[in-house]
Amino acid sequence: MSTTARKEQAPREGAPVDAGLRRGIMSGPELAAQAIANIAPSAVIAFTAAAIYAGAGNGTVLSFILATFVILAVGYCVVVFARRHASAGSLYTYVSKGLGPFGAYLAGVTLLIGCWGIAAGSLGGSVAYINQFLNLIGVPVEGVFTQIVLTVVLGGLATLFTIRGIRLSARVSLVLELVSVTIILVLLVLALIWAGPAAWDPSQFAFEGVPFQGVAAGMVLGILGFVGFSSADALGREAKNPYVAIPRVIMWSAVGVGVLYVFAAYTQVVVLGTGLGTSASPLEEIATTIGMPEWFAPILTFGVGASFFAVVVAPLNVVGRIFYVMGKEGVVPATFGRTHERHLTPHRVLLVFGPAAILLDIILLAFNVNAMDIVVWVDTFGTYGYMVAYALVAIACVIYTQREKMSNTLVWICAVIAVVGMVYVFIANVYPVPAYPLNVIPYIFLVTMILAIAWYVHLAKNRPEVIRSIGNTETEILEGAG
Repeated sequence: MSTTARKEQAPREGAPVDAGLRRGIMSGPELAAQAIANIAPSAVIAFTAAAIYAGAGNGTVLSFILATFVILAVGYCVVVFARRHASAGSLYTYVSKGLGPFGAYLAGVTLLIGCWGIAAGSLGGSVAYINQFLNLIGVPVEGVFTQIVLTVVLGGLATLFTIRGIRLSARVSLVLELVSVTIILVLLVLALIWAGPAAWDPSQFAFEGVPFQGVAAGMVLGILGFVGFSSADALGREAKNPYVAIPRVIMWSAVGVGVLYVFAAYTQVVVLGTGLGTSASPLEEIATTIGMPEWFAPILTFGVGASFFAVVVAPLNVVGRIFYVMGKEGVVPATFGRTHERHLTPHRVLLVFGPAAILLDIILLAFNVNAMDIVVWVDTFGTYGYMVAYALVAIACVIYTQREKMSNTLVWICAVIAVVGMVYVFIANVYPVPAYPLNVIPYIFLVTMILAIAWYVHLAKNRPEVIRSIGNTETEILEGAG
């Protein structure tokens, strides 16, 4: 680790006193909860395999395997930084070590877009499934007004949990994801038992007659199912033994979720066969097919809704910490570079981005947009941000390891896989041109980036000292007694 990363820095004279983030309180399981909740595997399992099967057929499992390898390549590039640097800035801080201030700024902005977009989109999914759950248990809730109320309640709770403390929000996410994944795993295991001898389906691993173009297209959806997997890297100050724990969590979370995706896809193909490609709710259809009792339907629905809610909470944690670091460095107003005196969380950031997610969903619902369409549209916007941030950290890793004279053969391999994978995912989402409104979202992303770059140019001309400080706020030089 560089001496710069370890150097203590005294607060500037006359600078506002910052309570800081809590130091060293997050255990390994709590870090894993942050990472896995950000992925929301249960929500992905509920829909993605069916979408992939429509094009990949029996190659659905292969699509998930390839997606896992691409994500592991990205993860390795992140881990190279995480072993030497700990910060609340996540990829924003890491990229600065290889690509300098402008690259770091782009990574920070695109990661903010990614995290906030996924949080706002997933809020729509949580509303849809909790609404369905309430109806299944006999609480009649219908109409746009009810969905708006659920949006305010669920979005407000997510914001509250993130403000009250990182451990609280991580534990909420952990419990919800454990409940959700357990429910789905019980269903899938029972489905394989129900299938009997047919549970072994070697055709899914033979790859004979598999449409490889469909597999490649499916890989795109598989990769999207992992976005946010590295989010534990934003907890560099709050993690116990961050230089060991965070790299471990990043890689093992990706491996564990990848295995879960492969198992879930395999089981869905076994039970539903060709019907998987046309199924609107594969898990519900599996439950019906194998004769699960009626009381299981609301449990399953609650599980998926809980997974969506967990992925509202987890990305907001990352947004709060990245923007907090930006406030520390003067990239955004300094008021955002201060934490709550008692909770030691970036409450001012969260009180902006949390309500912003709620407001966006309310506006879309008021225009009669289906809650699950909100998931697709807003998550797509967020995904563009993640793809750019992941490509930037891979490129930065190559430059960084060369500059530090580190062995980087594996870094080169992983960086090439990561960048090619992210570029392919990006292109696949814009060409062939998707139907409205998905065809407009790339332009919204482009306009957002132009505005962000314009702000960078403004800072470079008027406050060059801010540009020099970008990406330099690591754990050891964060002010505060937290």
